Amino acid sequence: MILKNLQNQKKMSSQKDYYRKCIIDLRTKIEREREAKKKDNEHYARLIAGASSPSSKASFRKSKIDAATRHDKNIDSYKRQIASKQESMRRCK
Repeated sequence: MILKNLQNQKKMSSQKDYYRKCIIDLRTKIEREREAKKKDNEHYARLIAGASSPSSKASFRKSKIDAATRHDKNIDSYKRQIASKQESMRRCK
């Protein structure tokens, strides 16, 4: 009985470690996504400033907005995954 109880505790701690590692990885992904968003924003800003025709400027502006939206959706997805992992970790207690 005691041995089984110790095995369950060990299993729970390894599950918690797994969830902690996942959360750390997801936070890293969020930071990378934020950096990619900044880079894309700067890239499109340079394209817009250097565009020669109004139609190309409008096209670059649309692309800039689409890229920012894509990055925001990815960040929100990572945040939801973190919340899910935290909830799973709480259930392990």
